[in-house]
Amino acid sequence: MKDILHPLCLIIAGSGFLLLLRDLRKGPRDPALKALAFTYFFSALSYAISLTPVWVRIDSTFGIPNVAVPLAQSCVILVFALQATVLAYWTKEPAAAARRAKFLFSIGVIVITGMVILFAMLTPVATRPVDFSLYYAHDPAFQAYLLLYMCTYTVAEIYLARVCWKYAREVGDPWIGRGLRLIAVGAVTTLGYSGIRLSAILGAELGFSVAPLEPYAWICGDIGATLTQVGYFMPIIAARITAALGWRHEHSRYERLQPLWKAVSDAEPSIVLMAPTDTASARRERRPISFELYRRSVEIRDGQIELRPYLDPAARTDAERRRRTWWRSSARTIAAVTADQIHAALVQKQHGTVAEPTTYADAALNTPTTSKDLRHLVRVAAYFTPPPAEVKSVAGART
Repeated sequence: MKDILHPLCLIIAGSGFLLLLRDLRKGPRDPALKALAFTYFFSALSYAISLTPVWVRIDSTFGIPNVAVPLAQSCVILVFALQATVLAYWTKEPAAAARRAKFLFSIGVIVITGMVILFAMLTPVATRPVDFSLYYAHDPAFQAYLLLYMCTYTVAEIYLARVCWKYAREVGDPWIGRGLRLIAVGAVTTLGYSGIRLSAILGAELGFSVAPLEPYAWICGDIGATLTQVGYFMPIIAARITAALGWRHEHSRYERLQPLWKAVSDAEPSIVLMAPTDTASARRERRPISFELYRRSVEIRDGQIELRPYLDPAARTDAERRRRTWWRSSARTIAAVTADQIHAALVQKQHGTVAEPTTYADAALNTPTTSKDLRHLVRVAAYFTPPPAEVKSVAGART
């Protein structure tokens, strides 16, 4: 069972480390990111060492039977310290998190040192990559070794489960909350592994065997650890997907505003603060255009202000009559009427101002935030039709 589950877990943990390694090169000063990356690294290392071919090769290299055990389990202790460090940086002030990290690693070093000393007291004579724990369950030195390791393991998992479940209810980001809950579920699942291992020691003293439960120990340990790894990585993946979708959405909105912006900027060149962005280049470079998109919306609004003297009340009345339908929402009706008003104002500009200009249909529309106003302008652009070329050229000549 171990050699079936461990390769899958190794792939997940190794992939997580490689993905985070790229981010580490960009922002190496983020301690939480460092801790998370090395969580995946040592987790992958523990799985790799525990694979039977690797286990046998390590034993033959060092000439010490089953030396892969303390090596792999020391990696697990480091994983616990790193996981708790990540949570500390996620939930505490940086100074307090740094102090917690030092404390956790001090405890980890003490536990690993104790494990090494107790392992040195064993007298293993054969490599046992499959049933090592059951084979040495009667050895007092191994019982002490396993008690130290499994008690640390159990306490760490209970701590992770409690802290993650607690903060999952308090964090504002829903994906972080889901990730913390998944970490808590994974931590509770791994308790099946520690329970079976501790039962093996108890069985050795009381005369019963837990050998039939050995496959379930690996199932609980590997599935629980995988859920924990996925839980830590879930907010990162969600953030990257959200960023990618946001990047695409920005470019889409920028291009959808292009016809409306070009029409008003051709009529009123003074509204343009900066040259239009080369969207093809920005796409190739995967560059966000948040500021450029904001400027485009501002310039369209400035263009509306400049065109206000050309707003014919009759044009608005006609647009409201044509655009008002039972199936179109009020927000879209307002956007459609506003688009028609801009079109009519651009045409009217060649004839001069009107005696009593009306207001835009969207003048009373509640768009208190930049995002809501931008959403409205995208609707306006969808209904907008540029005036004929000869009208635009005349309007541009008068400015």
